[in-house]
Amino acid sequence: MHASDPAEPTRGPASGPLGASATVDADAPDPIDVVALGWVDNAGITRVKTIPYARLDAVATHGVGFSPVFDVFLADDSITAGTLVGGPAGDLRLIPDLAALRPLAAQPGWAWAPGDRYTQDGVPYAGCQRTFARRMAARAGLRGLSLRMGFEVEWVTGTEDSAGRFVPAFHKAAYGMSRVVRVSGQLRELTRALAAQDVSVLQVHPEYAAGQLEVSVAPEDPVGAADTTVLVRETIRAVAARHGHAVTFAPCVLPGEVGNGAHLHFSPWRDGMNLCHGGEGPRGLTREGEAFLAGVLRELPALLAIGAPGAASHLRLVPAQWAGVYRCWGLENREAALRLVTGMAGERQHTANAELKCFDATANPYLVVGTVIAAGLAGIEDGLRLPVEVPGDPSAAGGVPRLPESPAAALAALEASAVLREALGETLFDAITAVRRAEIVRAAGMTPSEIAGEARRLY
Repeated sequence: MHASDPAEPTRGPASGPLGASATVDADAPDPIDVVALGWVDNAGITRVKTIPYARLDAVATHGVGFSPVFDVFLADDSITAGTLVGGPAGDLRLIPDLAALRPLAAQPGWAWAPGDRYTQDGVPYAGCQRTFARRMAARAGLRGLSLRMGFEVEWVTGTEDSAGRFVPAFHKAAYGMSRVVRVSGQLRELTRALAAQDVSVLQVHPEYAAGQLEVSVAPEDPVGAADTTVLVRETIRAVAARHGHAVTFAPCVLPGEVGNGAHLHFSPWRDGMNLCHGGEGPRGLTREGEAFLAGVLRELPALLAIGAPGAASHLRLVPAQWAGVYRCWGLENREAALRLVTGMAGERQHTANAELKCFDATANPYLVVGTVIAAGLAGIEDGLRLPVEVPGDPSAAGGVPRLPESPAAALAALEASAVLREALGETLFDAITAVRRAEIVRAAGMTPSEIAGEARRLY
């Protein structure tokens, strides 16, 4: 624990079957019968345990059993081990956050709640990714800062033919209305489902690649942003299934084609003021906002092992595809890894933010938000300043460094990062690096087509 971090509380009794802030109505026209308790593992796979709704009160107090070995599951369900995490022994408790409980509009009779993990003595588990994200948000709060964050969600929708090949639901034209026409019923149902789940949608639109769509949601606190992106993805999956489609959030669907990102937008705030606007730093950043962004940029090679963790991620990370493969920043520069977004004149004090373009949906979003906060806070503590802005194509600027070009290089950067190692803590750091090493070994003999095909099925 960082010397100035707040103490972690032990688990207290629940306030009731729905909690003070829950929104599920058990007596609604589609009463809730089953609740999915979700978490995301270190390979970026969303996993669940489900319980009858009638047991929610008891489970909210005492949780359900949960093996620590889940922290070293790989994406294909094989299992590795770290120095501190792994093996058949031990047990934890997975406890739902009732304030985040939501009905699943595309799965009648079901609700979903993200879970936090505790030891059997009621102490927060050191390897819990969601607890880590909350701890980093609290660390920012102790410094008088809050963060607003939100993920873009890109996906490809389609079907599989008899040979198991993925067939996108549509092709040309990129961003075209023709694409909306092909899946208008699906997008309408998705928009209604997200609204019913209290998700504030900003845009739903066709994207560049064949079969590709995107939804953007309003910014939230860091843990809420991670919860929402998990909920959005699974809602997309459920709605598509009702229309006979499969979806994938994989960073590379077909080698050589534009892939799916999961761009993170974020802005630090102090005393109600957006630190990305109205300051004396470059492009109107406040000095504190600039230092936060500079800290993120400094740690970006290591952050890549968190936000774009696998072989499929690196198939997406190529120049000239707006994937942000260069370690630089720029105003509205979609080829820079860190893009400064000011928004429309007259509303910039509310909308100005930074976007990390190199991340994708194989990442655990709780790890993403937590490590970005840790990197930004370290930038403030060290009084960092941003390097010279890159205003155009970084590949033509000369001397602009690339981000790590392989999972092994990104892992080496993570292992060398004192900032992220301290923030994550030894248990979580050990589990993440063990999974990354094992995934590198597993992908070593695979072709790009095999890597993309597997990611397409798993994510």
